[in-house]
Amino acid sequence: MGRETKLFKSEERYSRADIAAFFRQLADKIEGGQVMLQQGDQEQKLAIPHHLFMEIQVEDEVKTGRGTQHSLEIELKWFD
Repeated sequence: MGRETKLFKSEERYSRADIAAFFRQLADKIEGGQVMLQQGDQEQKLAIPHHLFMEIQVEDEVKTGRGTQHSLEIELKWFD
């Protein structure tokens, strides 16, 4: 099994409209072949190939005292 290194992480609360705008901009950058992620002084530049693997997952997790947490995960994967 390979070793995993976390290069960038961001987790913040946004409005639905802000997230939709982020995905529109991200889609344009993916189509252009290059994505730059920034948060504070953290920056990660990605070269996006023509073909990728896409995984979509929906989960529900019951959190004690907080109710059910829903998640929609979209993951893009590729090899050098």
